[in-house]
Amino acid sequence: MLVHYLRPQRLRVGLLAVLLISSIILQLVNPQILRAFIDTVAGPHTGSALTGIALLFLGLAIAQQALSVGATFVGEQLAWTATNALRTDLTLHCLRLDLAFHKARTPGELIERIDGDVTAMANFFSQFVIRVLGSLLLLVGILAVLLSINGPAGLALSVCALVTLAVMVSLRALAVPHWRAARQASADLFGFLEERLGGTVDIRASGAQPYVLRRLYTYLRERLRTGRRARLIGGIGWSVPSVAAALCQALAFALGAWLYQGGASLGTAFLVYFYTQLMFQPLDLIAHQIDDFQKASAGLGRVEELLHTTSVLIDGPGAPFPPGPLPVEFDQVAFGYEDAAVLRDLTLCLAPGEVIGLLGRTGSGKTTLTRLLLRLYDPTAGTIRLGGVDLRAAHLRDLRRQIGVVTQDVQLFRATVRDNLTFFDPRIGDARIMAALEELGLAEWCRHLRAGLDTMLGAHGGGLSAGESQLLAFTRIFLQDPGLVILDEASSRVDPATERLIERAVTRLLRNRTGIIIAHQLATVARADTILILDGGAVAEYGPRATLAADPGSRFAALLRTGAAEVLA
Repeated sequence: MLVHYLRPQRLRVGLLAVLLISSIILQLVNPQILRAFIDTVAGPHTGSALTGIALLFLGLAIAQQALSVGATFVGEQLAWTATNALRTDLTLHCLRLDLAFHKARTPGELIERIDGDVTAMANFFSQFVIRVLGSLLLLVGILAVLLSINGPAGLALSVCALVTLAVMVSLRALAVPHWRAARQASADLFGFLEERLGGTVDIRASGAQPYVLRRLYTYLRERLRTGRRARLIGGIGWSVPSVAAALCQALAFALGAWLYQGGASLGTAFLVYFYTQLMFQPLDLIAHQIDDFQKASAGLGRVEELLHTTSVLIDGPGAPFPPGPLPVEFDQVAFGYEDAAVLRDLTLCLAPGEVIGLLGRTGSGKTTLTRLLLRLYDPTAGTIRLGGVDLRAAHLRDLRRQIGVVTQDVQLFRATVRDNLTFFDPRIGDARIMAALEELGLAEWCRHLRAGLDTMLGAHGGGLSAGESQLLAFTRIFLQDPGLVILDEASSRVDPATERLIERAVTRLLRNRTGIIIAHQLATVARADTILILDGGAVAEYGPRATLAADPGSRFAALLRTGAAEVLA
């Protein structure tokens, strides 16, 4: 994964490596200048010599800081570019997964997976490998210099450093399962918050705030417990360099005194102590990187689990659909959610351009039928054909372009009217949008908006009525130009004036297209050619609307006589 997301940024990775290695070289050189300064002070010297050494030291120190700032800047750019690419891939992957996957997970949990887990991996993408390798190179350089100064002293300090490094590496995976549990607790919390905030009206109306807060405390307590445990166990790796640094610095004092008594210069004795201190900078950095690696490993495991989740819907080879209105055929179709059967042995056939009215009680399978047509699920038995093409043989993208759906609840985004109509597709120009509005008789309505197509909508279509939201949905479908239109009680929540607008739009939208009208009120199916009544997932009645209405023994005629709209609710 690291190679995959860093390969497009090879130049930036190379620049970061150059900056870090240059900084390491300066860290190794600067102590040598300090030794020269101390030895010059201890012996005969001139002020100009000391000034030159001091200026050289300050210049290299400033250069080192500049390189460090540059490395941080490039590393952050690298991290955000790589992690944003991963977020994009995860989001697209989730959008492609089947509806059963999304039914089993809350949007809040998926947001935490896509953003929270990936954020925990940011340092891993940007600096982990380079900083660890750089720290190891710095450590090797320091030990080489110490060995060149004095073999026994360098060997003793090398053993101290290598033992510290070995202990740190052995602890590298200690906290990974605990960080994974902490990430899951965080995802559960965000899932809970998303659900409750989405149901604010119902919670307040039923006086359930205390219950929600009690549940919130439970999730917060679990997040605290798992996060604290992960932090404490992860902190064990941090403590190793601190303890080792104290022991090795004591050893460095003793070695420095031993070297000075043996005839070494004061600068050399100081250099041994200075390099010993410097030696623990890369070790401390590696310890922090190991801690970040444990967090990244936990996030990486969850991200890979999500990426490896496959949809039960297998995209077809790409059979093409014919142009124009599309015939629809259900051939002995059966389907159920888990163990509950919803549709049983459903067989029907719509001719091109035919409009069918779909009636039935709640739970009879009306919405399920449309989900099967959109291939959000696959039937457990039987075959569904659109335009003579088995849905399993078509590309999912091509299939969904051929079907337009308008429901009671229209999903609108915090964006302009234009973007909500085009789904952010810049290829659809204003002229085409206005032509569609004119065609549907909605242009005047659009002109009355405060800024026309540039009118900014709030969250969930804030600023528009339910009817106006559905008018936008009709225009979306018209711009899509599908061969099949599905209307799920699209005018059930609007005022009479808006309903007249919608009725005109529906008439134009269904012209030269096959239509399925899911109705909860009998008046909605007045324009239907055929009526299908579902009962318990099976066909209770199916035939031409005029014929069924004229048959006093039919269910449809009985409903028309009694006007019992509630029977269909």
